[in-house]
Amino acid sequence: MSPARKNRKRSPRHAAGAAGDASVDLTRLLDLVGAFPRQKVCVVGDFVLDEFVSSEISRISREAPVLILRHRRTEVYPGGAANAVNNLAELGARVLPVGVVGDDEGGRALLELFRRKRVDVSRIVRLRDWVTTKKTRFLAGWTHTTEQQVLRVDYEPTAALAPPVQEAVARKARQAARQAGTVLVSDYGLGAVTPEIVRRLPAQRITLDSRYRLLEYRDARITAATPNEPELEEAYHERIGTDVGKLEELGRRALRDLGLASLVVTRGKDGMAVFESGVQDRRETLPAVRHIPIYGSDAPVDVTGAGDTVIAVFTLALAAGASFLEAAHLANYAGGIVVMKRRTSAVTRAELESALRREATAQR
Repeated sequence: MSPARKNRKRSPRHAAGAAGDASVDLTRLLDLVGAFPRQKVCVVGDFVLDEFVSSEISRISREAPVLILRHRRTEVYPGGAANAVNNLAELGARVLPVGVVGDDEGGRALLELFRRKRVDVSRIVRLRDWVTTKKTRFLAGWTHTTEQQVLRVDYEPTAALAPPVQEAVARKARQAARQAGTVLVSDYGLGAVTPEIVRRLPAQRITLDSRYRLLEYRDARITAATPNEPELEEAYHERIGTDVGKLEELGRRALRDLGLASLVVTRGKDGMAVFESGVQDRRETLPAVRHIPIYGSDAPVDVTGAGDTVIAVFTLALAAGASFLEAAHLANYAGGIVVMKRRTSAVTRAELESALRREATAQR
């Protein structure tokens, strides 16, 4: 089977789940993407600088059995909540980011990256005694080979934010939430956002991506959450593996425990599972779950930051008036596009529209 035919077979258009046909109208999806530039989204979360150090393998050290690398170049990209901001900006939305960076090289780099995208940085608190989180990935390869990651070093703050700073972040978040109406919460466990801050947000809809404490957002009026499968497993201390029944059990449990309208579980090469509390399964009186196969290749080039792209597109689609299923399909397309790029990358509105038009043409 050719790659093109293989991709069409996996298209969300032809996906079906336990609740019946999970297909969507591609023309409708294009209309939603066209409405992205008219939307405003507040992002509250942990800003990270992703650093990639590329090197050429020189030789093996005589001092120890390790590689000696000859430095080629160093690149930096927005990561974590900053990556969600970057994706929203590339999609044309007006973004209101709220968070904390240090008054250090990493913090200055992130602010400069935002300014280049014309993102308002006035709600980002800069602290002299705070370390901007930086994830440094060392990549190595021979002259004519693909680079591989050989080491990652994380630089993170070692103390919690002082109460006055937490209150300042909370105040800025409330102001931005009132302006935007839609809030994306990106919690990487680094201290800039907490369930307490989110509970006080005056927003019409709130979406959540929480790395370590999904269930702590009970009673936070979260509209939808987008955990990956390992995060769902960790939240309930249970293994899913290839057991779709267990996935659906834990997904429905999280939907209920968090009081969500929708839960989107990302599953890597196995696509997505979309749960909705307001739609029942045709066969039983349970919230519906619809399975969406991946878009594109199941051999990604780089999955770094793909979850940030998924929640950014999902949230922006909801702000534009999409249903949860439509928003999940758009996020699925975006995820399939971004994992074929190297480094921490964003999807552009042009790329998303192009993918949808190719899919529509293939179907015709």
